[in-house]
Amino acid sequence: MDIALVLAVDVSRSMSLEELRIQREGYAAAIASQEVLRAIGQGAYRRIAVTLFEWANNSHAREIIAWTIIESQADADAVAATLLADRSYGQRRTSISGAIGHGAELLATVPYRADRHVIDISGDGPNNQGIPVTEARDAAIEQGITINGLPMMTRDGFASQFHIDDLDRYYTKCVIGGPGAFMVPVNDWEQFAEAVRRKLVLEIGAAETPAPKVIPAQFVLEEPYDCLIGEKIWQQRGWQFDEVNP
Repeated sequence: MDIALVLAVDVSRSMSLEELRIQREGYAAAIASQEVLRAIGQGAYRRIAVTLFEWANNSHAREIIAWTIIESQADADAVAATLLADRSYGQRRTSISGAIGHGAELLATVPYRADRHVIDISGDGPNNQGIPVTEARDAAIEQGITINGLPMMTRDGFASQFHIDDLDRYYTKCVIGGPGAFMVPVNDWEQFAEAVRRKLVLEIGAAETPAPKVIPAQFVLEEPYDCLIGEKIWQQRGWQFDEVNP
């Protein structure tokens, strides 16, 4: 396999039912797109392994797509059909660290040999439950896993007070990591399917990416980023959501 890819999809209650629907349909459309199939066909082995689960709190990981090989349009269409045959259910809290940990467990038991192991994690807010996200990230990187991000910079769902304005920077500083790690922000739900499609193409085609040009190192002094911001926001405001938590 060119890549063993874990798609970890946020279904925390900070997202509305409509957003959950758009997310499902966006992943289905992207996986079955000609652009993604073309990227697969250009790989060394011309096949990838994919699994998809939905996550929220650190005890919620619902498998939607078990490990599946995609090497043809029929394979991709079958995965898309499975996604569209069901619907997502919102769950309380947001544990990005739990999602990374579960993704790492799936990659440790993947039944196929793959050149690269990648966790592709989406989310619309910072970690507010479980171990610190940086600990989960670093543990996964030590296992040779790359973590890419799809931060959703939207504010239409329930409990938007738990969102942060610079979620893309949070993902860059605290979530993604490993060889070639990157993130693709989503600023509007109308962009979602295109963002997922572009991200999958970049991930699948990473092996073909030429070596970057050598650029002289530059020292830039900047304030350290607080990767515990989500936990701190929850401590301040979470008491309001004892029954219905994001």
